[in-house]
Amino acid sequence: MTTNAPNLSGSVASPGSEIEYQHHNHIDPHRQASSLSDVILGGQDGIVNVLGVILGVAAATSNTWVVLVAGLAATFAESVSMAAVAYTSTLADASFYESEREREYRHLENAPNLEREEIRDIYARKGFQGDLLERIVETITRDKDVWVAVMMAEEHGLAPVDRRTAFRSAVIVGVAAIIGSLIPLIPFAFLPVGVSMLVSVLITAGVLFIVGVYKAKKMVGNPTKSGLEMAIIGTLSALVGYAVGVLLRVPPTQ
Repeated sequence: MTTNAPNLSGSVASPGSEIEYQHHNHIDPHRQASSLSDVILGGQDGIVNVLGVILGVAAATSNTWVVLVAGLAATFAESVSMAAVAYTSTLADASFYESEREREYRHLENAPNLEREEIRDIYARKGFQGDLLERIVETITRDKDVWVAVMMAEEHGLAPVDRRTAFRSAVIVGVAAIIGSLIPLIPFAFLPVGVSMLVSVLITAGVLFIVGVYKAKKMVGNPTKSGLEMAIIGTLSALVGYAVGVLLRVPPTQ
């Protein structure tokens, strides 16, 4: 027996609309905002930066202990720095939104006719006209909070930022940066420096490729292309550190 899906009004939908309901809510639902971007930001930055540091140090000294110490120092310095940036940037976005929002309220007080005309222009560009357009303008401008919210979204393209997410974002970015940073260091704990450099680059490229594929599957894009782009860009960026290490190689002691 088929169960009909409820429609937006709470009543039972017709059997023909159940397919649409299942597709909209179960087969292809909208995804809620996630922490994936924070994980990728911290992890990618950590793995690429630390790989660049240890390749440069390894090329310059060929001393395993020095490479490990430099890599660990870069790991924790990078992770703390990334977490702090994530925290302060989120707060900065929130402050910017609040500042622009307060400015819109002031504009409503001091230039209401101009602001009303901006609402009319916004919805006219969407194709509304005549009496329907005027009713839309009247409805929106009747409530100042609604009016300002529409202006923030439609005119400025800004969305509110919850300050409470700043700490959570900082923790996620910081932890992801630590995990990412430790990946290229692992070979140096078990293998000679020369071999470790090659293995570290290969592991890093592989991890970045997997992350790129996963990102494309969870968001949008071609998985293979996304994986290759992330692997190539990240690896080439890290090899800059190796080039610097070769140029500044420490001469062997007598």
